[in-house]
Amino acid sequence: MANLKAIRDRIQSVKNTKKITEAMRLVAAARVRRAQEQVLSTRPFADRLAQVLYGLQSRLRFEEANLPLLKTREVKSVGLLVVSGDRGLCGGYNNNVIKRAENRAKELKAEGVDYKFVIVGRKATQYFQRREQPIDATYTGLEQIPTAAEANKIADELLSLFLSDTVDRIELVYTKFVSLVSSRPVVQTLLPLDTQGLEAQDDEIFRLTTRGGEFEVTREKVSAQTRTFSSDMIFEQDPVQILDSLLPLYVSNQLLRALQESAASELAARMTAMSNASDNAKELIGALTLSYNKARQAAITQQILEVVGGAEALG
Repeated sequence: MANLKAIRDRIQSVKNTKKITEAMRLVAAARVRRAQEQVLSTRPFADRLAQVLYGLQSRLRFEEANLPLLKTREVKSVGLLVVSGDRGLCGGYNNNVIKRAENRAKELKAEGVDYKFVIVGRKATQYFQRREQPIDATYTGLEQIPTAAEANKIADELLSLFLSDTVDRIELVYTKFVSLVSSRPVVQTLLPLDTQGLEAQDDEIFRLTTRGGEFEVTREKVSAQTRTFSSDMIFEQDPVQILDSLLPLYVSNQLLRALQESAASELAARMTAMSNASDNAKELIGALTLSYNKARQAAITQQILEVVGGAEALG
């Protein structure tokens, strides 16, 4: 009976765990939807900004504009912005981006280039602090759905490092969202800005939907709308000054997009991890229930044998 009670308690414990993992999966799914709505809500501003930059590009040559954010200089130091999460229980999401950042730091060190970290997320902060890596700034406790205010705050730190010549290049290490079951840590140069990358480009929108009771991601191609300014348009300010004001906004927008992709990747990884945990719990409950039934049957059989044996002894 003691063995039966232990198995029964184990089954109840696994059932409770399954309830928790299923609840976490549904919460992550709801937040993925909120993240997707925020991406859609911020897209009009990003599109209009791209249109203005494209129009300015048609009126002047960016290469001839003497702007600090476009200036390429000899790389002696690199700032690595690493975007991780504050929480665990999301599979290999945090570990993958941390390893990618660590490998990039080793590559820079092998090339004789100094580096320093600017870190978003508690997991990466704890990892690199324990290893006494050079860290310039850390940002933790951010909203799970990134906001423009948070992106602007981080962008100000990066612009300060670059414009003060503390670093000669800013590289962004974040997780690119591919699907609900796949994400990829990538390294992208954020500063100095590449003049070719300022043109309007086609994009994709990811939407979380349900089909047959299961979550899935659909992709929608979105064509960028480009519009050149009229040749007789007169600017109240020098186009170079306008461009100098818009480029920091462009940097913030690029950073916000990376934060949003990282957040979507983290939430999708948590959905997948919790879904797998729920499936494993279901299988374990089945196996424990089978063991419980076998043990219960064996106990009943033993009791019957004892009763039969006792009756024969009395007879």
